[in-house]
Amino acid sequence: MTAIAIAMLVVALIILWGGLVASIVYLQRRPEIASYPAGGDDDARVADAPSPRDT
Repeated sequence: MTAIAIAMLVVALIILWGGLVASIVYLQRRPEIASYPAGGDDDARVADAPSPRDT
């Protein structure tokens, strides 16, 4: 491998693993929402939608 290929490999690995580490840190600092606002479970639009057909 040439020096340019090795440099590009290192850059790609840093971007890939750096993004993984950044996303893990972000999710640890801001976990999923424990509770949602009231009324978020029922969606009235589903009842008004046409029935799906398997043709």
